[in-house]
Amino acid sequence: MSEEQIWGPQRSGGQGLDPEQEESGNRALLALLDDPEVRDQVDLVLTCRGDTYEVWSRRGLLRFQRWRSNGRQTFRIVEQLGDNPIERTAPEAVASLDEECRAAERSGYPTADPNCAFIEPTELSYPFALERIAQLFDSPYTGDLVLSPKCYAFGVQHGQHGALDVVQSRAPLAFAGPSIVPGRYAVPARHVDIAPTICHIMKFPLIDGRDWSGLRASERGVKPDVYLERQDGRVLHEILQSPCGRKPERVYLIVLDGLSHSELVHLWASGDPAVKHLRQLLDSSAWFSFGSMVNFPSITWPSHATILTGAWCGHHDIVNPTYYDRARREPLAPQAQGMLTEGFLGSDVETLYEAFRRVLGANVLTVSIHEPQSRGAHHAALEQRLLGPRDRLRAYTAEFVEHIDPRYRAEGKESVHREAILDARGLAQLVALLDDPALPPPAFIAHEFALTDGAGHEYGPHGAGLRAAVAETDRRLGVVLDVLQRKGLFHSTLFVITSDHGMASQRVELRANPARHPERIGMRTITGEPMIWLKDLAVRVERAPDGRTARVFVFDNDPEPSGELRPIEGAEVRVTAGVDRLIAHLQTNAAGLVGFAIPADRTADEIGLVVRHPEYNPRHLLLSGRSLGPSARQQLFGVAS
Repeated sequence: MSEEQIWGPQRSGGQGLDPEQEESGNRALLALLDDPEVRDQVDLVLTCRGDTYEVWSRRGLLRFQRWRSNGRQTFRIVEQLGDNPIERTAPEAVASLDEECRAAERSGYPTADPNCAFIEPTELSYPFALERIAQLFDSPYTGDLVLSPKCYAFGVQHGQHGALDVVQSRAPLAFAGPSIVPGRYAVPARHVDIAPTICHIMKFPLIDGRDWSGLRASERGVKPDVYLERQDGRVLHEILQSPCGRKPERVYLIVLDGLSHSELVHLWASGDPAVKHLRQLLDSSAWFSFGSMVNFPSITWPSHATILTGAWCGHHDIVNPTYYDRARREPLAPQAQGMLTEGFLGSDVETLYEAFRRVLGANVLTVSIHEPQSRGAHHAALEQRLLGPRDRLRAYTAEFVEHIDPRYRAEGKESVHREAILDARGLAQLVALLDDPALPPPAFIAHEFALTDGAGHEYGPHGAGLRAAVAETDRRLGVVLDVLQRKGLFHSTLFVITSDHGMASQRVELRANPARHPERIGMRTITGEPMIWLKDLAVRVERAPDGRTARVFVFDNDPEPSGELRPIEGAEVRVTAGVDRLIAHLQTNAAGLVGFAIPADRTADEIGLVVRHPEYNPRHLLLSGRSLGPSARQQLFGVAS
């Protein structure tokens, strides 16, 4: 294998834009970046064409390629027009409440309240942006276009996430327990690093698995060098004892859903009693000063799967809460489905539950407490696998529900109250399992606390209601820690504390949802924010050698599962010469075909075609095949295509 290779999208399935989508792609880009209705709400629009990735913004256009160089992943800029919109990559940017307020002031939104800190892209950074963009287009489920709205411009909830920027992408990360050297670490970390670090601390063996490139060690000509079937991350050796310290007997992964890094830092550093039990762990932890950069999109279901597999979503295939299977014309919505969703996870990745069982034996107990990714866990309520005595589970549930803060309902936040009930049930499950004498102590527990996410959305990332939710979550964590102490399990447990994404304050009066704009202006799309799948026609034009006749084939641009293109019957084809001369007005037959006579005195560049079908975006082209659609490069940057 060559030492240097362009490493484009690993599995081709229609993601990004192909030559048949030049017109619709440009129309969508202009709708998002040049239409006054939404252009001030959009930060970035991402796509790929062939082996080149594109980052579009009103500030500039960046085109880059991913390379494999001596086994390493590198990136090379192909073209830049205007400013590089993702040039700033510092993980330490805007990492505290004070910094969020100062960034908001520089953005033109002066405030002393971090819950109203609205930050423009010029004040943000995009850590690991090239890697996080490229990985996404490795999956055939990814959209043709992926939108990253401005940090403050999505939806009607006071807190939101999903974008590429550092505020929405930064999650807290801390490790505490055996083998860990406590302290603060200004080390850039990614969420794909969590799973391999856990495996290393647990002294799992290296295997012949796939690295970031998708190649096994044996295919790369090296010894086994990863811990999981697909491993995009690295071991965070900086926080570990050397030589390797005492192996933990179990791992307790705590995911405080949606809790921002800056909020947790503030509560911890200020001595706030809301994090009394968390402080018990954090004070003796290896704490990443600037957090960890999560999956992109920075959204719940993809990010949780990344934490549990050590693979980006472009490799584990849960690319969004809702996404589209082009080959089967089927929308998929694991987050909306909520339960029985582990089947959405790609078969080429391995979860930590599966890794624990592979290494420690099939009977070792692994537990998922309402984690959105549970494949391989013995106990996983969201997959309808329940262990432990049901009578005790019911009793604990009734007890813990009684301790839910009444403020959520009193303030009309019914969705937050439902999240609190979910967490009370999850706590009951874990305590019942730990107290069951018929079960061994779990070797691995992944515990999702959902309340912090629900409260962050409804109250904002730094609102009083969010801080009440943190305090309530902390009390639930305290119950678990007390049980571990009582059972003599605390000091032999590795604790990992994180979240699945950050959370940013929103200008709710905008009621912004720019990803839907192409759909609203009449384009044929499938939209699952922040992704857009364009419904396009593939048009093949053939002119007879004598110049007297021509024919046009019209297909659905997304291949069938067989790889074949489906002919489109009933597509309207208008053929013109010049502005006013109509040559033919036809409809395609069952083979997607029309044929017509053409003037022998006209060249292929003098004959125009308009192809329309009500379910697809129209095509405007010449008989030569050249597109007649608009040019986003020309209109945005004054540069010809």
